[in-house]
This record gives sequence, structure tokens and C-alpha cells, in this order.
Amino acid sequence: MRRILYVYIVPAAVFASVVMGGGYGTGREVVEFFTRFGLLGGLFGAGIATFTFVLVLTCTYEFARFFQLYDYRSFFKQLIGPFWICFEILYVLLFFLVIGVVSSAAGKMLEQEFSVSSYFGEVGVLALIIILVFFGRNTLEKVLTFWSIGMYVIFGYFFVEIFFRAETDIMQLISIGEIESGWFKGGVLYAMYNLAIAPVLLFSIRAIKTRKEAILSGVIAGVTVMIPAVLFHMSYAAGYPEVIQQSVPNYWMISKYSSELFLVLFMVVLLGTFVQTGAGLVQGIVERIEIMLNPDSNDHLSRAKRATIGFFALIIGGILGSLGIVTIISKGYSALSVGFALVYIIPICTLGLVKIFYSSALSKRN
Repeated sequence: MRRILYVYIVPAAVFASVVMGGGYGTGREVVEFFTRFGLLGGLFGAGIATFTFVLVLTCTYEFARFFQLYDYRSFFKQLIGPFWICFEILYVLLFFLVIGVVSSAAGKMLEQEFSVSSYFGEVGVLALIIILVFFGRNTLEKVLTFWSIGMYVIFGYFFVEIFFRAETDIMQLISIGEIESGWFKGGVLYAMYNLAIAPVLLFSIRAIKTRKEAILSGVIAGVTVMIPAVLFHMSYAAGYPEVIQQSVPNYWMISKYSSELFLVLFMVVLLGTFVQTGAGLVQGIVERIEIMLNPDSNDHLSRAKRATIGFFALIIGGILGSLGIVTIISKGYSALSVGFALVYIIPICTLGLVKIFYSSALSKRN
């Protein structure tokens, strides 16, 4: 049972936890990449996104398992050689963007919903991220796993309550829903920019030992991360098309179809996703630094050093974000997604597979 947990559940939980940041949890990403293409078109787009997630994650997990690579620097040096630095540059830009957005969103949410200073929310979230990183990989994996379970329970209840409280037949509305052009592109783009963090979370797949486990684990992670998106999209049928215009669709839906108590509970869970996202990204940096300092050792940095790395990474991200880099990167987000596709997604599904099969055939000959 313990092996099943670490091979199939932990990788999916860690990946889903980090992906589900502010945009996902508020529902804004779901509307932007799926719902705006129609109720039926959005489902088709979600199907494309799920397929893309599964394909890339299975290739990634098997490549990492086969060559025993569990930090993104080693992973990309094996995959694309001297061009590995391209991913690091893109990841640093993505890190600053995500940390800036997460801290800002947390601050604004606490200020609007609980009348707490936005600075308190920003500092609180960053402090919780540092605490998680301080206790290390094993603790982080457990927290992300158990919080993910609770998060899925809340998201599931969100769908069920709206499904039964809505005055219309949601399933019927979806079955006769329109299909707007762009649903295919929306699904691919959504998966593409979220997959950028997968190589950073390779610390969560160390328990995988066989190709079958790598493939099944990738399938489970790819499907798991899309379940809430599909449930959110389907629930939006009750408020369609007005929900498309809402800046925070989930807040608007809960206000219409649920209670104030559930709204507070949902916001608490959402704040937790902000912390998970930041902690997962910082842990990826810690893993990369550990390998750089001790390439041939399993020694880990002390708790104090991990916390220090997390502290300075978050501070730098916050400062640069306040200076406007978040806005700059946000405006170039499409270009960032294309960059990740060129240095990671396309290579892992082509060159990565070639290297696996070539090395496998070579080892059999010897």
C-alpha cells in the first residue's frame, strides 16, 4: 500500500497541487481556456488538454526513471545537452511570475473577503511556503498529498451543490451546447504552459522503478490534474454565458448557488493552493542546488539552508514583481509557453523517446 501511495498517488498529488494556483482555483483559467469556446467545445478542449498532459507526463516520468534524473538541470542536460540553460532561464522567469501572482492574489483575497491588510496576506503566504521548504521534501510531499485530497473533496462538493441547486438541467445544456472555434488551441495551450513545471517536480517520482509504473503514474497525474477543470466547466453551465464575464467565476457561482460558510471554506482551500504552488516551485530550486553542490551524493541541504534559499528566492521574486517584471512577463506569456514547448514538450516526446529506446537497445546488446 505504501508503494502504491508513493508511485501513483504522490506524483499526481504533487503535480496537481502546484498546478492549481490562483488562476485554476478561482476558475479564471477554466473560463479562459475552455468555457469561452462553448459548453460542448470546452469539454472537447478539456479532452485535448488531458491527452497532452498524459502524453508529456508519461514521457517525462519514463525519461527521468530510465536515466535516474530527479532535478531539472540533470534532466535537461541529458535531454537537450548544452541547451539545458534555456529551460533554466525560462523557469526563472516563470518562477518570478507565479510567485508574484500567488502572493498578490492571496493578499487581495484576504483584503476583500476578510478585511485583512493585503500585506499580511502576502507575507503570510510567503512565510508558509518557507516553513514547508524548511521541513524538506518528505514533509512537503505528505502535505501536498493530503491537502490535495481535501482540495478535491471541496471542489467535488462545489460541483455537486451547484448541480443540484441549479434550476436548469446542466447535462442537457452541455449536450446541446455550442462549439466555438479555438477549442483545440485552448486545450493545447492550457496543457503546454502548465506542463512547464513538471521537470521541476521530479523529486516526487523517485519511487518509480519500472516503465509500466512510469506510464501508469503519468496517466494518473494527467487525468487527475484535469478533473477539477472539467467539474468547474460543467458547473458553469448553470450560469452560462454570464459566468464568462466574471473575473472570479468560482466566487460568483458560489455566491449564487451556495452559502456564505462554504464560500469561506472554499477561500481557505484556495489560499492553501497558493502555498502549495509556491512551495513546489521553491523545492524544485532546492533540488537543483543540492545536485549542483553534491552531484554524486544523496546528501541533502540542512533545514536552515533550505529555508534560506527559499527566503531569498521569494524575496527576490517579490521585489522584481513589485518593480513590474510580473507585468512584463505576463504580457509575454504566450512567448514563454512557446519557449517551453521548444525546449521541453517537443523534445521530450521525440528526442527523449529516441534516447530511451536507443540506450535500452544498447544495454541489451552489452
